[in-house]
Amino acid sequence: MSARDLFHQAVRTALEKEGWIITDDPLEVELEEITFRIDLGAERLIAAEKGEKKIAVEIKSFASNSAVSEFHTALGQFLNYQTMLEEIESERELYLAVPKDAYISFFQTRFAKITVKKYQVKIIVYNPDQEVIIQWPT
Repeated sequence: MSARDLFHQAVRTALEKEGWIITDDPLEVELEEITFRIDLGAERLIAAEKGEKKIAVEIKSFASNSAVSEFHTALGQFLNYQTMLEEIESERELYLAVPKDAYISFFQTRFAKITVKKYQVKIIVYNPDQEVIIQWPT
C-alpha cells in the first residue's frame, strides 16, 4: 500500500473517531467542464441550532524528498478546490490535512506560516500511526 493510500485511510479513520460521517470518498465537485476530486467529504451535526457542519479534506503525506515541492502542489490544489467549493458548495469548509512530522518540520518555517496565513489555508494535523487528529485550526 502506498504512503498516500495509508495516510488517506488514517485521516478517514481519525475523522470517524471524532464523530464525522464520511459522505464522499472522494468528494467530486464539478463546474461546467471542470471536475475535481477532493479526498474526503464529511459532515457532523454540531448543534441543533447551528445545523450541520460540512467539510472537505485534501490529504497530503509530504513523503517525498522535497517538502517545498509538495507544498507547492498542495497549495495549488487547495486554492483550486476552494474556488470551486465557493461556487457550488459554499457551506462546505475546506481543510488541508498534513502529517505531524511535516507540520513540525515544514509548516513551522517562516515561509510556510506566511503562506498559510496569506491564503487562509485551514490545516488539520494528523498522526498517521495512531489514526487521530492532533490539531484543528484555531
